[in-house]
Amino acid sequence: MNLKILLPFEIFIDTTDVLRIVVQTREGSLGLLPHRRDCVAALAPGILLYQTNAVGEAYVAVDEGVLVKIGPDVLVSVRRAIGGADLHQLRDAVERQFLTVNEHEQDARSVMAKLEAGFLHRLATIRHG
Repeated sequence: MNLKILLPFEIFIDTTDVLRIVVQTREGSLGLLPHRRDCVAALAPGILLYQTNAVGEAYVAVDEGVLVKIGPDVLVSVRRAIGGADLHQLRDAVERQFLTVNEHEQDARSVMAKLEAGFLHRLATIRHG
């Protein structure tokens, strides 16, 4: 398989001859082998594992995003990614950076939803009043 990990402004990884890929989705772990059918999956923040003959197993911490497999090509589009050899450090990075930011984003979205609801309520009051 050919694996490409895309970030908003760069290609993080572009490698060929990938034997297998394992990623975390919102429903659990997803494994890809070369002859698997085409698919699309929503990724959760976690560790992406891929294996090649040349490098062996490699790990990448990824933020939430999307995985698309079409034939031999696997495209992973995420907001952020961190590479490294130490699996423990990558797991810490996921917990510290990706999951914390997601909590802040959820708080911001909640505040925005309240502001929008208040605005619409006031607009309806003005319209009917």
